[in-house]
Amino acid sequence: MSINSHKDLNVWQESMGLVEKIYQLTNTFPSNELFGLVSQMRRSAISIPSNIAEGAGRKGNKEVTRFLYIAIGSLSELETQFEISRRLNYTVNEKEISEMIVYIRRMLSKLIKSIST
Repeated sequence: MSINSHKDLNVWQESMGLVEKIYQLTNTFPSNELFGLVSQMRRSAISIPSNIAEGAGRKGNKEVTRFLYIAIGSLSELETQFEISRRLNYTVNEKEISEMIVYIRRMLSKLIKSIST
């Protein structure tokens, strides 16, 4: 993978946007969730662009791919936590966040595939 910076990757830029959305959303959660769901969702969201950046900074496609898979894992965690927040009625159906999660997953999968071939 040859890029100047992780910041050049569209998937990194999109995942940074998702972090912003998750912070905005969790600001509306009950204060008793600050060290629970709020903390977990924010950590999962932050982990996505962080692992993309770390992977982009590694040498060799195998290392890059490993961190992209970790980013997918964090995205799946966030998706689950987002669903929990809906089931607890902390949020209504935030369609934009759901769509961002699907879009970022597709982007990561395509990037992994392009690196692996």
